[in-house]
Amino acid sequence: MQLGQYPAPGHVVAHVSDPHLLADGRRQYGVIDTEAGVVRALERLANLDPPPQALVFTGDLADRAEPAAYARLRELVEPAAAAMGAEVVWVMGNHDERAAYASGLFDSDDAGPQDRVHDVDGLRIVALDTSVPGYHHGEVDAQQLAWLAEVLATPAPHGTLLALHHPPIPVPMMRAAEIIELLDQERLAAVLAGTDVRAILGGHFHFSSHATFAGIPVSVASATCYTSDPAPVERFVSGVDGHQSLTMLHVYDDRVVHTVVPLAAAPEVSGFPSDVIAQVEALSAEERRELLSRKDSAFNTTAP
Repeated sequence: MQLGQYPAPGHVVAHVSDPHLLADGRRQYGVIDTEAGVVRALERLANLDPPPQALVFTGDLADRAEPAAYARLRELVEPAAAAMGAEVVWVMGNHDERAAYASGLFDSDDAGPQDRVHDVDGLRIVALDTSVPGYHHGEVDAQQLAWLAEVLATPAPHGTLLALHHPPIPVPMMRAAEIIELLDQERLAAVLAGTDVRAILGGHFHFSSHATFAGIPVSVASATCYTSDPAPVERFVSGVDGHQSLTMLHVYDDRVVHTVVPLAAAPEVSGFPSDVIAQVEALSAEERRELLSRKDSAFNTTAP
């Protein structure tokens, strides 16, 4: 039931990034349980109503591109996605290796750029491979740009989300990332101009960030493994075990709403059980406003 002035979104998409999964339960930097981060993200997503129709993982799926890590990632994600009724969209990152990625996630022997197109109930999601073999910075070559231009030449019924690992935005909060950013971004901007791309999803930085690129909103999801502290004390780079999150996208006809969802549990200090929803829905719009918005209502004066 619609409680406010906006209808329900047409599409719901979960944006998860940088799991950096390691094989055999090994810990990243000897500390980070990367598998636990993926599991926690999936647990949080399973609580959502409505559930996501797509799970988009924007790169660095396996920390060392180990075949066993890709296999374990599929074991964790695919059953959870199926239970939600969600399609999985994998995206290459700089820690991934094309041959192992293609074999491990798509049972393919194609070791070229891992660019793919997904149709999620009329919402097109393009996974663009920005990785550069042997390096951590990003690039999109001329052949990929031509392919992308051809894909975008025909608009999708509900528009397009472009998912890539290296976000095409400045990084003022972590200057070290400028060295490993996406190169020649103006070439990508020229391809995107005038297309139906409604949002660009990226990862790579290990913290949430938002900007625009070629007039298109860009959303960078944090990581499920370790995160980058954007305000460290006397450090060039500082990776920390905290602030892990994912981002939810609710796609409406005329806008896309992005919401950061922390992975860590936090103590509840106020709230009401879910069975209150039915009681609220049974009220008229005027009754709901008087009960929930009026400052001296029984609802607002009896809360602790």
